[in-house]
Amino acid sequence: MLFLIGLVLIFLVQWLHLRLLRLELPGRFHRVVPWVLGLVHVPLILFAGLRLLGQGGHEALPLLRGLARGGFYFQAFTVLHLLMGMTAEGLWHLWSRNRPEPAGEAVDPGRRAFLRTAALASTGAAVAFGAVGSREAYGDPSITRRALTFSDLPPGLEGLRLAHLSDLHSGPLVGPDLVRRWRDLAARERPDLLLLTGDLVDSRPEELAPIIEAFQGFPAPYGSFAILGNHDYFDDPRPIWRDLEAAGIRCLENASALIQRGGSTLALIGLQDPMARNGRFRHMVFGPGPRPAEAARDLPADAFRLCLNHRPSEWEQALEAGARLTLSGHTHGGQINPIPGFSSAHLIGPRTDGLYREGDDLLYVSRGLGVVGLPLRIAAPPEIAILTLRRG
Repeated sequence: MLFLIGLVLIFLVQWLHLRLLRLELPGRFHRVVPWVLGLVHVPLILFAGLRLLGQGGHEALPLLRGLARGGFYFQAFTVLHLLMGMTAEGLWHLWSRNRPEPAGEAVDPGRRAFLRTAALASTGAAVAFGAVGSREAYGDPSITRRALTFSDLPPGLEGLRLAHLSDLHSGPLVGPDLVRRWRDLAARERPDLLLLTGDLVDSRPEELAPIIEAFQGFPAPYGSFAILGNHDYFDDPRPIWRDLEAAGIRCLENASALIQRGGSTLALIGLQDPMARNGRFRHMVFGPGPRPAEAARDLPADAFRLCLNHRPSEWEQALEAGARLTLSGHTHGGQINPIPGFSSAHLIGPRTDGLYREGDDLLYVSRGLGVVGLPLRIAAPPEIAILTLRRG
């Protein structure tokens, strides 16, 4: 059903785009344009269909995958081009509303020239937008250092430093060199704990390899822990669980771990992402989704509870598990925020990035490190959060 809806949207957008291109381009190109648009989108449609049939990870598909990604980028350009075209059309009608239509002309030459200028402007805007967004996405992340204060923090946990990394999206848009850079920047902060809150890969288990290579043996005295995000369930997650555990990164899926420090106990709780029970891409269910009671079962009453929970929209589930502090990601801080002061992440929920409070309980939402869909970030720089627990 989603595939059919996607097809309808693609055809509708490209039909509108074809009409705009015929206004902008000389007549000799009109017969060629529909064929070019079709060829651009065939790989995208074919790859999406194979993914839904569970064949997206086949070894014969790397070239198709790359061509499909090109088709997806063209879709993004198409939307920008159409928006610019609509804006230009509106401006033209305002400017020429009192002018008579030229006699004997199917299309006003002035209108055509104006739309061609707008098309060039939209292409230039897309290039500039891409350059700025790519620089922000692939530059060094912001290092957010915050002290989080709790009146009832056990004394032994005073000063505990947490490195919170989320949404690495290792894969076609995030290579090994970038992952290693993130690892080095996190290690420089000398955290006591490394905490990864999901979307480790873009869509395939084998994309985890650069993360294993970079973070195996990470110098965190109290260990490294992870949960999976929705993207980690786009395919069979069992290789991800296996490889994380083999690398010494404990995977907490509706499970907990106890850490002793200075005579006090920190209970780390991990909740499973709802995508585990979805089965959308492989028609397989890999878990029940978040089970707070199961994750917090048999924890000591005096333990301070910290929950790893990929989606901030699931914070209530973490609170059910008794979490005083919850760490999430998922939103990318909106990733692409073209409207100043407005985060695109508000479209999926009110908790977009940074610190949130519910009574005495805190939620920290990371903007994450990687990108998804487009290799861009606008007004949402990647982030490594270094959070220090304080008593007061």
